[in-house]
Amino acid sequence: MKRQRQSIPKEQRYSRDDFRRDFPHDDACLEYIKEQRWPNGITICDSDQCRGAQRKHHRVTGRTAYACDYCGKHIYPLAGTIFEKTSTPLHKWFEAMFLMGATRCGISAKQIQREIVVTYKTAWRIAHQLRKLLSEDLQLEGSSVEIDETYVGGVRKYNPGRPMRGDKKKTPAMGMVERGGRVVALAVGDVKGSTLLGHIQNHVLPDSMIFTDELGGYDGIKHMPNGYNHRRIKHSAGVYVRGNIHTNTIEGFWSLVKRGIGGVYHSVSQKHLQHYLDEYSFRYNRRDDAKPMFASFLEQVFLKVEQAS
Repeated sequence: MKRQRQSIPKEQRYSRDDFRRDFPHDDACLEYIKEQRWPNGITICDSDQCRGAQRKHHRVTGRTAYACDYCGKHIYPLAGTIFEKTSTPLHKWFEAMFLMGATRCGISAKQIQREIVVTYKTAWRIAHQLRKLLSEDLQLEGSSVEIDETYVGGVRKYNPGRPMRGDKKKTPAMGMVERGGRVVALAVGDVKGSTLLGHIQNHVLPDSMIFTDELGGYDGIKHMPNGYNHRRIKHSAGVYVRGNIHTNTIEGFWSLVKRGIGGVYHSVSQKHLQHYLDEYSFRYNRRDDAKPMFASFLEQVFLKVEQAS
């Protein structure tokens, strides 16, 4: 009797008990990965001996591999994934992914260390590898796009506001969001017009209506060749909404990011800031999805393998 393909249920509530039932040990995790990569089973052997013939394969005891019944060639389902050559048990990787997906604003490596019982170094590496999967190259398709920049980093006691030139304590970031849709958040080197306009051209469709504040870096939007429409709100004058002109959506997203980083991670280095922004963007862009976030994380594992192949 053919074994039914395992899948994560699409209801929003996916509890720890559900996770432990579906993935109780390493073998269950490996079988899931194999079924995702070969939905109809491993049926073809491309060894020199079999030359693409249909063959049955069996699990190799003590290894994360399946072998051809005829020639013995091994196939490794973990090859090309973030799990390749890992010495950490697979179910700990999956549990860390579940924990990251079960929270609204992220989980620290220290908490992962406590939950799955590994060293801090291992917990940090697992979380870092998972975040790297969450990057998306999106083009915003909404007709109305809000854009705003912010600064992430240490808090200065004096001279609050925009950092002065040469201030290395804060890292500039740029956010673009469709009203009612998706967001793109980028760690940028500066907020000069050439930098900001280049990202706008890469991620916002021509003829879109763009809403920004009065930062001078946005002055060139009206001169861009793609024909963007531009409206500005003057925060310096104490005006935050005028009709439909505002940047409240993107500012709300930045509020989520900063509260999450401050409350969960406490601080984030400039080197890794983009990965954290990718995580928050990934969650935000799937805030209305019915499927559990854990299932979305798992999909990214195999999506990245397909993109790399």
